[in-house]
Order: sequence, then structure tokens, then C-alpha cells
Amino acid sequence: MQESEWKRFRELHVVWLNRFCEKVLREISQIAGDTEITPHERYRQIYKIIEQQDRSIAYAINDLRRSTALMQLVAIHSRGLVTDEELSGFTQKTRDIVLSYPARRD
Repeated sequence: MQESEWKRFRELHVVWLNRFCEKVLREISQIAGDTEITPHERYRQIYKIIEQQDRSIAYAINDLRRSTALMQLVAIHSRGLVTDEELSGFTQKTRDIVLSYPARRD
């Protein structure tokens, strides 16, 4: 990853982290408000989501290093956290690599 891309990656890192957390919190909020299931079942579902998403965020966002930034960008993008505008700030080579992996848009 070029120096200019690394700089952009670092600037957007907090944006992607916050976007990720917002998605998780929305999902948790939906479960917490579901009165069709017991409080215990809601708790268990929320705990499972947090456990799964904690591993996901650790892989995609934690341990910010230039040597792993491209791999992290692919992981962040595959989770649907990168906008087209944000991705446009990277080189065509980087975009081609990132876009070769499908992204979720949920």
C-alpha cells in the first residue's frame, strides 16, 4: 500500500470502526425490543452477536499496521463498511483487489 493510501486508510479507520459499531448496536436494539421472545433468549442472542462481532472487528479493524492494511481494507469492505466514495481515494490496483471480494450491503 502506498504512503498516500496508508494515510487515507488511517483517516478512515475511525469512520469504519464507528460504522461497524452502529450496525451491531442496531442489531442489538432490534433484539432487545423483541417482546415475542423471553428476556433470557434476548440476552443469549445479544451475547452471541457481541461475541461473533467482537471477533469480526478484531480481524478487520484492530492492530492497525501498514503491512496488513490491504488485507484489513478487504475485510472492512467485505463487511459492507466502505462507501464507493471512500474507496475511490485508493489506487486502481488497490480498488481492483478490494472489489474482487464481494461486499455485504445489509
